[in-house]
Amino acid sequence: MLGGCNTVLMNPSGDIASQQGRLIVVSTLWMLVIIIPVIVCTLVFAWRYRKNNTSAKYDPDWNHSTQLELLIWGAPLLIIIALGLLTWITTHTLDPYRPLQRLDANRPIPAGTKPLVVEVVALDWKWLFIYPEQGIATVNELVAPVDRPVRFKITASTVMNSFFVPALAGQIYAMPGMETTLHAVINKPGVFDGFSANYSGPGFSAMRFKFHGVSDAEFDRWVQTAKTAGGTLGRPEYLALEKPSQRDPVRRFGTVAPDLYGAIVNRCVAPDTVCMDQMMAADAERQRAPRVAGAPLPPIPVAPVKPVGAPAMPQGHKH
Repeated sequence: MLGGCNTVLMNPSGDIASQQGRLIVVSTLWMLVIIIPVIVCTLVFAWRYRKNNTSAKYDPDWNHSTQLELLIWGAPLLIIIALGLLTWITTHTLDPYRPLQRLDANRPIPAGTKPLVVEVVALDWKWLFIYPEQGIATVNELVAPVDRPVRFKITASTVMNSFFVPALAGQIYAMPGMETTLHAVINKPGVFDGFSANYSGPGFSAMRFKFHGVSDAEFDRWVQTAKTAGGTLGRPEYLALEKPSQRDPVRRFGTVAPDLYGAIVNRCVAPDTVCMDQMMAADAERQRAPRVAGAPLPPIPVAPVKPVGAPAMPQGHKH
């Protein structure tokens, strides 16, 4: 019972999660408009028309009441309309792909604010976070400045997973060969739990990480620490990292191959592997180009492997 005292969903530290929490409360209150009267009437009717209450009116030929029909069907219909309108509005307002319009209920996003980009990869059974602008990466450690919008670009290495930080925003699926997006902001400093919300195998229960909300100065110091003390994350290192493992400690990488995330999304990290975006582009080109009967199809190009520190190649197709 004590485990339920800290209801993070109802007391979050991020604006998106706060709006989602209010949506749960408002929806519940609207539904209670029907639920409470039904429960009360059930108890009252059961007591009033109990077997030994001989003073209750007995009318075996009763079969219709216009007033009751209007109440029974009209009230739920109005509630459904209200809930539908509320859901429609909040579905668009809280769309995870929609860039943020405010820091919280009282503060709009200052003009010229650039969101922090974090590339999230769900591995077996750990989380990889790549900061492309800072050129660093971490395993099972996520850090972001307070009151700065964050854009998460989310994918997975092998199986479908789910990225969830309850204090920050709702859960978003991570799928191999695809990219999903989440825009969010943390409004309070602190350390918050993040985990996988979608069963993905024997290491699922320990697939957790800590999300740190820090000041801008603390974030800059953390980035410099990662650059100084971290290792190198190129394609060979990633291929070793993505092998299944459980309860991995926090790891930091001070240098990251600039095209790594694009290769992960397009499933072409391994040498001599055709990227999905190149394959689809080649297929589309072959369908458009006229071809003599019996002539061979043009070959599908294989992406060259860029060394760590080389200029980035195009990120590729987003699904």
